[in-house]
Amino acid sequence: MSRKLIVAVVLIVAVGVGIAIGRMSAPEDESNTGATDEKAQKVLYWVAPMDPNYRRDEPGKSPMGMDLVPVYADAAGDDPAVVSINPTMVNNLGVRTAPVERSALSRRVETVGYVGYDEDTLQHIHTRVDGWIETLAIKATGDPIKRGQLLFEIYSPTLVNAQEEYLAARNSGNAVLLRASRQRLAALGVTAGDISRLDRERTVEQLVSVIANTDGYAVQLGVREGIYVTPATEIMSIAELDQVWVLAEVFERQAAWIEEGQQAEVEFDYLPGQSWQGTVDYVYPELDSQTRTLKVRLRFDNEGQVMRPNMFARITIFGSATTPVVHVPREALIRGGTVNRVVLALGDGRFRAQPVDVGIESGDHVEIRSGISEGDLVVTSGQFLIDSESNIESAMARMDEDAGSRRLPDRVQIGAVIKGTDADDSKVTLQHDPVPEWSWPAMTMAFDVVDLSLLQGLREGQPVDVVIERQSDGRHRIVDILRTPVPPKEPDDAESPEVEHSGHDMETMQ
Repeated sequence: MSRKLIVAVVLIVAVGVGIAIGRMSAPEDESNTGATDEKAQKVLYWVAPMDPNYRRDEPGKSPMGMDLVPVYADAAGDDPAVVSINPTMVNNLGVRTAPVERSALSRRVETVGYVGYDEDTLQHIHTRVDGWIETLAIKATGDPIKRGQLLFEIYSPTLVNAQEEYLAARNSGNAVLLRASRQRLAALGVTAGDISRLDRERTVEQLVSVIANTDGYAVQLGVREGIYVTPATEIMSIAELDQVWVLAEVFERQAAWIEEGQQAEVEFDYLPGQSWQGTVDYVYPELDSQTRTLKVRLRFDNEGQVMRPNMFARITIFGSATTPVVHVPREALIRGGTVNRVVLALGDGRFRAQPVDVGIESGDHVEIRSGISEGDLVVTSGQFLIDSESNIESAMARMDEDAGSRRLPDRVQIGAVIKGTDADDSKVTLQHDPVPEWSWPAMTMAFDVVDLSLLQGLREGQPVDVVIERQSDGRHRIVDILRTPVPPKEPDDAESPEVEHSGHDMETMQ
């Protein structure tokens, strides 16, 4: 007895220890199981039971009034757009990823342009009389010009006669005539200094000098010595280089970002590492019809005259910042003919090409209006190889083709059995046959009817043919109910031969 008692006590103690160990480990196991189930049961999106192309980010109703069905993360492997790549191959391909961020983007415009003269300083030199250029001090376009420098000398019979008339008026002592002669000389372009010399020397100059009024450069030279000129002849143009214009071309999609007074920066290839600060001076009112770009004029101080007209320039215009938006690196975006997309890194070597709606571009970043969320990982290197593997465009084309084939029939006629009617709500409950045109299985469901009179005379269990029409709001309504006629009764097998034989006997007797 003592030995049996000892064995019993040992068994009881062992069971107690087992129970205690089980209780201690149970919370951890349940926690792990719950975490695993929670991970496996993560809902990606909800779809309509009758239309897998109808997707939503939250529970709700389909256009047919049915509850949306969740699609879980463990079912993502069934997605044909998901590509699984061995981690070693991912490393060999040099695949890099970057997180999707949400922050403000600067409406910074990076473009190109060229340097031009400041046309506010541009001067065109004309004569006010006919004559001949006898001496030309400026020999070529681009020659520097100093204020007070001789530009050219002209011989004009009109100027010679005007000087002689002035001297004659002076000798006559007629003050009115003298004043009129002096005004005529000034109107013909004779300077006050030349008129004073005429007063002093009392001699007529055959050649009249034209002097520069400002510093600058000859940007256009249209004459040579000995040429005959008229007031319509543009002899030369002079421009300063202390300030210059930079004419930039801005894409049409960025035209709304540009305003006068914005800060701008310009760089040149021949002076790497250096930049100059300026402002937006003017935004032209129309786009170029050929390039579809907007011309913008920038003004820059040109100390040292390092900016020379017709130089090619890289320009940055700093606009205002946007509100916080979702954006990705520009290199992550794959632009397509029909759809833009990025490649999402799903983890464990799985990738999916995701269509996105693109917003503004700012520097190295692109706004994404829809398709991805903050925190997602997008592929920034090697995405084109992954995208070609997933062949998302072909998959989407097939989906659209299938969806289009389902949308073709807007009305179908099927057999059904009446399960009940509700005249108050204009509804009828049917047990209907499959609808292959819409990929519907046989099922029992309630439909709205377009006319309450269709429900008259219906009884439960009655077989009918119904015409279902897809409405513009996505719902399905019954537009006609056809009562199935009762087939005529077939003659009995015993009576049929007698009739046939009777017919033959009568024919024989005739």
